[in-house]
Amino acid sequence: MNVPDDLRYSAEHEWVARVEGLLVRVGITDYAQDALGDVVFVEVPQVGAAVTAGQSVGEVESTKSVSEIYAPVAGTIVDVNPALADDPALLNADPYGDGWICTIELADEAQLEALLTAEAYRGLTEA
Repeated sequence: MNVPDDLRYSAEHEWVARVEGLLVRVGITDYAQDALGDVVFVEVPQVGAAVTAGQSVGEVESTKSVSEIYAPVAGTIVDVNPALADDPALLNADPYGDGWICTIELADEAQLEALLTAEAYRGLTEA
């Protein structure tokens, strides 16, 4: 299982990467995409939507199930990945790269510290 050390993680299996300033990119982890199986549809959040940490912002449909996507931080959705509409399998093929889901402008930068480190996330998924 791939868990990049330079990202932060939520217990709901989302990752967060700082883009610039208060902007962070969000996606689902390698662990999550593996558990889901082949992804066939992704509902991304609405640009401009205000979100709170832990709030459902979309969903991923796979050949096995439908799962919610949760905002790992509070803020405003400023961008979504348009490529997922045509190729939802990007979540399986490249969950930390081309398979990103959205960009959020943080309401409070301190929220990043509350997320799991790569080491803590590995501990969560190996338990």
